[in-house]
Amino acid sequence: MFYPKQILDALKNVRYPADNQDIVAAGIVEDDIRIDGNKVSFSLIAKKKNDPFIKSVVKACEAAILHYVSLDCEIKGNISVKYKTAEIQQVKEKPLQNTKIIAVSSGKGGVGKSTIAANLAVALAKLGNKVGLLDADIFGPSIPKMFSIEDYRPETEVVDDKHLIIPAEKYGVKILSIGFFVEPQSAVIWRGAMASNAVKQLIEEAAWGDLDYFIVDLPPGTSDIHLTLVQTLHFSGVIVVSTPQKVALADAVKGIEMFENEKVNVQILGLIENMAYFTPAELPQNRYYIFGREGCKKLAEERNIPLLAQIPIVKSLCESGDNGTPIALDDNTILSEIFTDFANNVINILK
Repeated sequence: MFYPKQILDALKNVRYPADNQDIVAAGIVEDDIRIDGNKVSFSLIAKKKNDPFIKSVVKACEAAILHYVSLDCEIKGNISVKYKTAEIQQVKEKPLQNTKIIAVSSGKGGVGKSTIAANLAVALAKLGNKVGLLDADIFGPSIPKMFSIEDYRPETEVVDDKHLIIPAEKYGVKILSIGFFVEPQSAVIWRGAMASNAVKQLIEEAAWGDLDYFIVDLPPGTSDIHLTLVQTLHFSGVIVVSTPQKVALADAVKGIEMFENEKVNVQILGLIENMAYFTPAELPQNRYYIFGREGCKKLAEERNIPLLAQIPIVKSLCESGDNGTPIALDDNTILSEIFTDFANNVINILK
C-alpha cells in the first residue's frame, strides 16, 4: 500500500533543470495524486507551453518513484502534463526592447565565432556599456569555458510575480548558456523544437535587466534556432565570422543570404576575418597567410559589406579562451586594441 506523502517525498528528489528547484517546492506537482492498488497517477504543471524540460522531468519522476517508493509502483504512462495558460501570456512580453541586439554568426563551425562573440562582449563592457551575452549554440556551448564559469548553476528570483533565471556575471558581462544546465561531458540530444524552445526560455525568462547591448552567439550554419531567434528578438544586426579559406567563405555566403532573405531581413553589420594571418612572436613584422589571403576582405568588397576587423592567429588568443580570460581584457596586447576598435566600429554603425 502506497501513500501520497511517499510519492511527494520521492518527487522532492526531482529538480527542474532551468532553476534547480525541486519540483514539489516549485509548485510543478499538481495536488491530484491518486493511488489505486499499485497504480499511481498525478499531474505536472508545466511552466510554459512546449516546455523543453518537461519530458525529462516526467522521466525523472518515474525513476524517482520506482527508486524511492517501490519497484512495484505502476507509474509509467500515468503522469499527465497541464499548462498554466494565464502565466504563459504574462511571460510573452517582447524581451529586451530598448537594447541593441547583435547576432554573431558563422556558416560553419571551427572559425572562432564564439571567441569573437566573447571578446566583443568584453570589449563593449570595457567601454562602459551594460552588456548581456547569450550562448545560443545549444549543441556546442563554449562560452562557459571561455569565461571560466562552467560550474555556475543559475538560480531564480521573483520579478513582478515571475520566476526569472539569474544570469552569471563576469568581466561586466551578464551571461547565460545551455551549458549551465547540462553536464560538461554530456551531449545535448534534442530535436529542433526542443532546442529552439530552450533558447527562447533563456531569453524570455531571464533577469537580464536594462542592457545597452545583447550579444547572441548563434550555432554555426542555418537552422530552426536561427529562425526562432529572429522571430523572438528584434535584431539590430548580425556579424558574420569566417576565415579567409574558400571553404569557409562559401558557407559564410550562405549565412549572409539567409539573413538578407526577405523573410528574415536582418542587417549585416559586417564581416570578421578570423585567423587572417600568422605572425611569429620573434618576427612581429612578418605575416604568413596560412588559410589564404584577405578572403573576407574581398568578399566584403563584393557584397558591399563593411570588414569590421581582421584577427591574426596568435597563441595567446587561444590560451586566453582556454583559461577563461578573454584576450580583450589585456590592455597590453595588440589583440585587445583590435577588439576595442572592433567594438567601437559596431557602436558607430548602430548609432
